[in-house]
Amino acid sequence: MYNIRRLLHVKGKKHVTATEVELSWNSFNRGDVFLLDMGKVIVQWNGPESNKSERIRACSLAQSIRDDERGGRAQIGIVDNEQDSPDLMQIMNAVLGSRTGELKAATPDEKADEQQKANVRLYHVFEKDGDLVIQEIATKPLTQDLLQHQDCHILDQGGVKIFVWRGKASSPEEKKAAFSRAVGFIQAKGYPATTNVEVMNDGAESTIFKQLFQNWRDVGETQGIGKTYNIGKIAKVEQKKFDVNELYAHPELAAEQRMVDDASGKVEVWRIENLELKEVEPKTFGRFYGGDCYLVLYTYMKAGKPNYFLYMWLGRHASQDEITACAFHAVELDRKYQDQPVQIRVTMGKEPKHFQAIFKGKMIIYEGGTSRTEKTEPEPPIRLFQVRGTDEFNTKATEVPARAASLNSNDVFVLKTDLVCYLWCGKGCSGDEREMAKNVADVISKQDKQTVLEGQEPAEFWVALGGKVPYSSDKRFEESVVRYKPRLFECSNQTGRFIMTEVVDFAQSDLDEDDVMLLDTWEELFLWIGRSANDYEKQESLTSAKEYLKSHPAGRDQATPIVTVKQGHEPPTFTGWFNAWDSHKWSSDLSYEDMKKNLGDVSAISQINVDLQNTNLNKSSTPAAPQNYRNATPPPPMGTTNGNQQYSNGNLAQTNGSVPQNQYTEPAPTPAPAPANNGEQWFDKTLLLNKTTEELPDGVDPSKKEFYLSDEDFAKIMGMPKANFYQLPKWKQQNMKKQHGLF
Repeated sequence: MYNIRRLLHVKGKKHVTATEVELSWNSFNRGDVFLLDMGKVIVQWNGPESNKSERIRACSLAQSIRDDERGGRAQIGIVDNEQDSPDLMQIMNAVLGSRTGELKAATPDEKADEQQKANVRLYHVFEKDGDLVIQEIATKPLTQDLLQHQDCHILDQGGVKIFVWRGKASSPEEKKAAFSRAVGFIQAKGYPATTNVEVMNDGAESTIFKQLFQNWRDVGETQGIGKTYNIGKIAKVEQKKFDVNELYAHPELAAEQRMVDDASGKVEVWRIENLELKEVEPKTFGRFYGGDCYLVLYTYMKAGKPNYFLYMWLGRHASQDEITACAFHAVELDRKYQDQPVQIRVTMGKEPKHFQAIFKGKMIIYEGGTSRTEKTEPEPPIRLFQVRGTDEFNTKATEVPARAASLNSNDVFVLKTDLVCYLWCGKGCSGDEREMAKNVADVISKQDKQTVLEGQEPAEFWVALGGKVPYSSDKRFEESVVRYKPRLFECSNQTGRFIMTEVVDFAQSDLDEDDVMLLDTWEELFLWIGRSANDYEKQESLTSAKEYLKSHPAGRDQATPIVTVKQGHEPPTFTGWFNAWDSHKWSSDLSYEDMKKNLGDVSAISQINVDLQNTNLNKSSTPAAPQNYRNATPPPPMGTTNGNQQYSNGNLAQTNGSVPQNQYTEPAPTPAPAPANNGEQWFDKTLLLNKTTEELPDGVDPSKKEFYLSDEDFAKIMGMPKANFYQLPKWKQQNMKKQHGLF
């Protein structure tokens, strides 16, 4: 339908929604965005103090109304600055009247977010044991899966509007009761008598209704995730071979296991040497020396696109210059790959599970020294390594002091000497641990391997360790998994000073692209970098993350990995901590400027045809146009309607006995009649096709170029006579004129 006049108020920061308000300049303010919807034309007016989220949401909403409710035939104009858009302001003043006085200030967006969350309530209407039950089930944020197709629902927008959603399989009694109760809300809750009760049919929801839900997906719409998974309580997962498809399908599993994939991707390793990057030979991958720093780039494919993890491994004995150089080169690599890599700072001895897995059970950490060819210190003649792990995903060998006191009955140790390599197996180790230790031992030493069981050691074994002394032999109890509830913090300096604010009951929508967010999952700290975060926030957030660990009352490990994640490139190990993560939310999002460009050239009002109450608002005057060419049928006066029902997008609206001032019903438009003869004033087609207004002959109306073609030229160009052309719908005429250079 095009017989619509309404004003939508778009407001919020993290939870941006639109509400219908009085059609008046009194509804406007400086800090928000407003959509003036006139059916065939939608004007978006951006307050000078409105935020980016509001502008993007309003633009998206206007496009959705145009495409879903107007068949793509409405035109959209945007007022960013009133002085730069005089033609659009002319339309607004014609509808709203001349504005007097200054615009009022807006209420804070944070307060509006809280009010919206508190005011929007969803009720469930269903039959139980022969009785009809109406039960409140949710407030904002709402999700689409709350709507049950076999029942009805009432969505109360705090008195702004009340929706009745009728499921396809709901009973007539439920539909009737839902509508009656919704009308009863108006009096029971003290809402204005003009409050609308609008009926939404299952599968034919309006744009205004859908925008109240997070990530609404229509039937057949492929963008976004098809099924949501509630994290809540994650069950303990039995250790099996990783199925990468399972990790992608269940991000909460990836988050719990801290495995982004099955570690089968491409691996590249560089060492910091003379403060520059030195590529490491693949045959030595997995060997890390405490005197060095390394960069490890891991590439894996997801949905046909490469994704990157960039690990910064910092040796315990590396110099500060090397650590600084490692960070510098990490930034350079990050830029090389268009800021896509997830950056992870790894402290020696605190390697994440995925980092271990990519080296296929052959990761060895040497306490000191370097892997450089020009080594300054000789290699110790005797070295002892503690091996822990049961498969190629979790096995790691760590060098420990070559003393008997370092042994532990629960593990396997590799003792390397100049003559022999011992594989010492404690009484508490498993067969899998022994097998993995054999693989590591082959990397550590080329000497013959001698397996030694605890309690059956030869004298030479103890001699190599400096003598037998007591060591740990108590049975190790696996650490009980204490489920730590993740915490999200917003890091921002918008108030003028840097502060961290905790977000309670967080969701993906709480990630603010203007800020840096810190997600604490106990074993890791994630720093999520918003696309528009400033450099100061990025720098201070890393410092604050370290301070957060130091000051944590639970005595957190200072070597906890800090993972840097860029907006739009979040790995499953991050997204799995969020309920119903939409992986397309940012990858498909356009910037505000890109959205404006996609609307086409709407700055020229000559491309927007509006006839409001017989007032012609076209930019170009049309004196030469025949009088009977214009559609002179005016809409009825404001406030009149055919009865008390409004039909919009296939849905019925009831107004409780009165009609809002911004609604009316207009007679259905009829095709424009063929124009009268112009007195044989024809022009050659070369003077009309693809010509600007300034290039046209005198007396030619630029909006009706085709009118000045001869009948023969017209039929050749359009493929039909003029009489047939003017019987087509106006939108089809316009499209044909554009196609043939006559628009």
